[in-house]
Amino acid sequence: MDFKSITRTFVKVFIPLAFGCLLLWYLYREMDFQEIFEVIRKGVRYDIILFSLLFGLAANIIRSLRWGLLIGSLGERFKMKNIIYAVLGNYALNLVLPRVGEVWRCGIITRYEKISFSKLLGTLFVDRISDSIMVGLITLFIFIFNFSFFTHFLARNPALFDGFQAMFNSMWLYVIIVLISVGLWFVFTYMRNFSLVKKAKEMLKNIWAGIKSIWLMKQKGLFLLQTLLIWVGYFCYFYITFYAFDFTRDLGIGVGLIAFTMSSIGVAVPVQGGIGPWHFMVIATLVLFGVKETDAAAFALVVHTVQTVWTGLCGLFGVIALPIINKEYKPATNTTSI
Repeated sequence: MDFKSITRTFVKVFIPLAFGCLLLWYLYREMDFQEIFEVIRKGVRYDIILFSLLFGLAANIIRSLRWGLLIGSLGERFKMKNIIYAVLGNYALNLVLPRVGEVWRCGIITRYEKISFSKLLGTLFVDRISDSIMVGLITLFIFIFNFSFFTHFLARNPALFDGFQAMFNSMWLYVIIVLISVGLWFVFTYMRNFSLVKKAKEMLKNIWAGIKSIWLMKQKGLFLLQTLLIWVGYFCYFYITFYAFDFTRDLGIGVGLIAFTMSSIGVAVPVQGGIGPWHFMVIATLVLFGVKETDAAAFALVVHTVQTVWTGLCGLFGVIALPIINKEYKPATNTTSI
């Protein structure tokens, strides 16, 4: 491995992980670990935690079916098991390299199903945009009906607001956007006959074809239903764990929805498994609703650890299963195989 590869790996793996671990250390540095471990040892119904895991797996399987709808709308034929295992493997890889799992899942389906990688990438954009819209709608709902929560949250964590304000007030942000826009316009206008630019244009064309899959889809109602079921599944995956702890059991579904929304925002930070940002969002939210800080810290530690291990195990199963089930498989030409 050359120096460039080592540097690239360091940037992709260790810097996000270091950021997450640093934030985790900052959150837990002054807490009473004896109290936290006492909760972990005696104050958790682990049978309830394990039951909640089924909803996370179900949500990811439904996500696979939804992705299959997008791919099928392009006229492609495929083996559904490959799609399911690729999506599961996606999340396991994201625990090592943030956001790399998405590229891997497109690549592995291209390998086994001979479907254009760039078209798959386009369907993936639709997949992710749909989730972003859902998180946005849930956040907007919470913001409208629990405005006081956000004002208290930002008042208690002013660094978050100051950070966003500083970013959007920075002149360099807009300079960079303008430079990138001008650069792309110049390349595609005056260098359009270069072979590399032609390949880039062809790839963008295929990505756009993948993005258009949402309009070409005949089963839009099923797509919307599956999107809803995915997020109901994720919510149950999170909220059921409230019943595993005495101090969260009676907080109610409203608080559960707020905590779930904040945790989803935390996962958006490109850090392996959301380690650090997820804990921060959940702990800060629970504390605002009267949960003792050490109890909230124990909740975050137990739930995140168990769910991360589960995600890794399911994903590892998917990664291992793919080459096994595809030993003699040839992509279908007429029908979608299950």
